[in-house]
Amino acid sequence: MTAIDRPEQELDRHFREQVSAWSGQRADVDLDRPVRPHTRLTGRQATALFEAMLASRHLDLAARYLRAEGPGLYTIASAGHESNAAIAAALRPTDPALLHYRSGGFYCARAQQVPGSTPLRDVLLGLVAAADEPIAGGRHKVFGNAALAVIPQTSTIASHLPRAVGVAFAIERAHRLKQPCAWPSDAVVVCSFGDATLNHSTAVGALNAAEHTVYQGLRMPLLFCCEDNGFGISVRTPIDWIKTARSSRRHMRYFSADGADIPGTYDTAVAAAEYVRGSRRPAFLHLSCVRFLAHAGTDAEIGYRSDAEITADLSRDPLTSAARVLVDAGIAGPRDLLDQYGAVAAEVRGLADEASTHPRLSSAREVMKPIARRRPADVAADAARAATPEVRRRVFAGRLPEDAGPLTLADAINRTLADALAARPELLVFGEDVGRKGGVYGVTRGLQRRFGVSRVFDTLLDEQTILGVALGCGVSGLLPVPEIQYLAYLHNAEDQLRGEASTLPFFSNGQYHNPMVIRIAGYAYQKGFGGHFHNDNAVGVLRDIPGLVVASPSRPDDAAAMLRTCLAAASVDGSVCVFLEPIALYHTRDLLNANDRAWLAPYPLPGQWPDEHVAVGSARVHGDGRDLTIVTFGNGTHMSLRVQHRLAEDGIEARVVDTRWLVPLPIADIIREAELSGRVLIVDETRRSGGVSEGIVSALVDARFDGSVSRLNSEDSFVPLGEAANHVLLGEEQIEAAARALVAEAQTRHGRARPSPALH
Repeated sequence: MTAIDRPEQELDRHFREQVSAWSGQRADVDLDRPVRPHTRLTGRQATALFEAMLASRHLDLAARYLRAEGPGLYTIASAGHESNAAIAAALRPTDPALLHYRSGGFYCARAQQVPGSTPLRDVLLGLVAAADEPIAGGRHKVFGNAALAVIPQTSTIASHLPRAVGVAFAIERAHRLKQPCAWPSDAVVVCSFGDATLNHSTAVGALNAAEHTVYQGLRMPLLFCCEDNGFGISVRTPIDWIKTARSSRRHMRYFSADGADIPGTYDTAVAAAEYVRGSRRPAFLHLSCVRFLAHAGTDAEIGYRSDAEITADLSRDPLTSAARVLVDAGIAGPRDLLDQYGAVAAEVRGLADEASTHPRLSSAREVMKPIARRRPADVAADAARAATPEVRRRVFAGRLPEDAGPLTLADAINRTLADALAARPELLVFGEDVGRKGGVYGVTRGLQRRFGVSRVFDTLLDEQTILGVALGCGVSGLLPVPEIQYLAYLHNAEDQLRGEASTLPFFSNGQYHNPMVIRIAGYAYQKGFGGHFHNDNAVGVLRDIPGLVVASPSRPDDAAAMLRTCLAAASVDGSVCVFLEPIALYHTRDLLNANDRAWLAPYPLPGQWPDEHVAVGSARVHGDGRDLTIVTFGNGTHMSLRVQHRLAEDGIEARVVDTRWLVPLPIADIIREAELSGRVLIVDETRRSGGVSEGIVSALVDARFDGSVSRLNSEDSFVPLGEAANHVLLGEEQIEAAARALVAEAQTRHGRARPSPALH
């Protein structure tokens, strides 16, 4: 055991010296009476709070000890914030909690409310990244525990606030719809964060969304807790900024407490919790704290704070204040508290040493196990879910889509959403303009009228809030289908997918999931309309998020089947699916000639499994030509099929492979079809750098494909307005020219019209 360094030593010594200087002894007091006049905190509750705060303090000291010894990996402390234990005590253990990284006191106090909990062991195993740590399984140190209703959060500043709004929304919406929910119908959501976080645009958006919801007369049982220690790492928060910014909001009641006053903090937390639980309206609890042990172990606080200032903070130590309450009330004597302090220190040290011996994650497979749960047979069966014939007839007013003749892509998606809403009462469709208007392109037209505003509704114009609502609904037991109006708009909220949605199963070892299907109108080829913000083809940001499923249908029948697959994958596996819809093909009817209606397709009847099921990561092949394999997707499928027809007129037989899925790519299908021709042309409408073609080429190389490969992409450019777009977007003429050149090159090299299949 090594000596703790100066900040830890000073904090430890200060507590011991302060308590040793007090007089007093334990008296025969009624522990069920308040510890002082005009407080609701009883002696029994104060004793429990001190125990939780003491546990949190020694966990922080142990983190520094473990780091000095080598096995410790995380040193951001809760020291100085331990009074957040009073917030946990004011709430119920079934109230969902989304906590920031200084919530040790809250976590220990919440664990006291659930028999059998082992908070000391939980946290210590996280500090050393042990594989049997109960929430993240050694993947990260987070405060989380499914049995304690604590949803683990990442370190991304403010990213959990939109989800907190979503969880509060989901509790009320599930109750209204009489659908099962992960939380009680009268639950309160608590979301904690630091003072610097309040200035982040994500936090501002979440707070605004909560108030916006209440302004519309809807319920929002959410307690925001800002733990204000005056610093964001080294940057000071202006004095009274939090109070000035939040105390006069009409639609969110403001509460404030001094974290050094434990009974006062408890009373304020109880009042805030009762207000939110009773009114079903949000509240903002401003808890003034101090920060001990700097931002983290690597932060040399003396570089931006004076010794005198750091020392002065010790007078506001919440642990010392909690001890003073117990002594003044006669509940414990100073010697009792020092003995307890020493006993917990010894217990934590012993557990820390024991935790250091636990095994760590030992392979990539073990690390990645929670990222993407895949049960294709169960997904296939669930994709066939359908409402009863009677319900379907009522939903479609007697005009069933399978009897209505061939449909466009937009109509197929619309009818599939209607069928899904009828078959899945937990499903919600929402986003900007999706309700009464029916979406910018009419894709959700009529759904609100059929299913009501509780299930199909408009949101405010904020993509972070849209996805945050989806995150909260998904983790609460509903099945959200949010819409992002254009792909370019998604980039405003990418972290909600990367930092929250996809990491939740990873950081909870699969104990939590946030299933959803995000519909996004995307790609280009809108004949010059809208410029970049309505013609975005940047899919790279989606393709590199672990666990994400990205669907990209081009034909109406595929869109219907794939949307059902995505809904089933979300429902069965908890998958986060992105459903990329090519805007330019929404209302396309023709393929080769005007009025040929060849791009329309009959509606596949739900329940026709397995014939109509499209598995995640399965391609569709058009044609059986052996001269050339064209691999493409989205708008590229429409263009490539037109080129395929023109090539056939000259005796060049091509097959077109529509990947349909961008993540995971249908690698086996691509390799198989490539081998049949020996020549591959990749037609990728996205950018050459960071697009899809790079992944396809890599897959061919990995498979040691020895045929010819060529790829076409749009330029590495934003899409301009008007006809200038044609200069940077991939066109049919380029596809046809490249196809002919690839075949001609092979003919010249082999001296024959096509290579022998035996050679490939």
